[in-house]
Amino acid sequence: MNKTTKLNETSLTMYKYLFGPVPSRRLGMSLGVDLVPHKVCSLNCVYCECGVTTDLTIERKEYVPYDSVKKELDKYLSVNPAPDYITFSGAGEPTLNVRIGDVIRFIKNKYTDIPVAVLTNGSLFFQKEVREELLSADLVLPSLDAACESVFCKINRPCENLSFVKHLKGLQEFRKEYKGKIWLEVLILPGYNDSESDLELLRGAFNKIQPEVIQLNTLDRPGAIENIRAATGSELERIADFWQLENVVVVASPSGSKEKKILRKDIESAILETISRRPCTQDDLSMTLGLNLNEIDKYLKRLESNYKISKEMKPRGLFYKLKKRNDP
Repeated sequence: MNKTTKLNETSLTMYKYLFGPVPSRRLGMSLGVDLVPHKVCSLNCVYCECGVTTDLTIERKEYVPYDSVKKELDKYLSVNPAPDYITFSGAGEPTLNVRIGDVIRFIKNKYTDIPVAVLTNGSLFFQKEVREELLSADLVLPSLDAACESVFCKINRPCENLSFVKHLKGLQEFRKEYKGKIWLEVLILPGYNDSESDLELLRGAFNKIQPEVIQLNTLDRPGAIENIRAATGSELERIADFWQLENVVVVASPSGSKEKKILRKDIESAILETISRRPCTQDDLSMTLGLNLNEIDKYLKRLESNYKISKEMKPRGLFYKLKKRNDP
């Protein structure tokens, strides 16, 4: 079977556990690996772009089959350009899957030139087995949005068995054990965690965790609740100035891959895979798939006419999402 035949066969299949590559504001073009169903998570963050958590839990199990994830990775990488990163993220908390360590080791053994990143809320790091399973990753990006119990509960709305004390202690223990790089994400919500006292507490937590980089971030897509807004660039710069730490970086908009290239041949499937996890604008999809806006518009119109997607106007623009039965 030649490569053209493989491409034609792949174009007929929509990946179930992979998505993208998506333009990450931190990792370039990132091929996503989704190890839990939508939306299984240990937190129910008010800002989550994937929506409200439907299964709030800390129960770890094999939510998606290890062998199936391996097969999809092999299939994708046999016919597509290598992404900048393979990233564990998606529509829930990836460390809830008990086989995450096995998938990481599979990638590191077979696709040695592709770095592995894990985007995690870090809430399960108090469990030693979770920390051990991530030791083979090249980069771990946990989050810390609050540095006291009340703000942690207000923003992150954790499973009842979690607490801020557990969260912070787990991050500290992981720092001691992990030899790779930790980029700690702090997502700022004005009115929630940007007071002077909140910022002082966060700076104290950074000193305990000692990440290589502190990434100061804010909303990029609609959150899980209404009446929250993104911090402005000037607000984020003010916070960075307040902390006076050399390793604080204000995260910029996605810049795409180093060179312009079409990253998927099966465009309609790629669009559906991507927006099934989070709503996207035409610009998001254009950057993801390496196509101009006119081309993306053509595919979106076709999918909309076939009743597969719907759209919703938000402050940042028009967002496309999978169509549900009650959508107009």
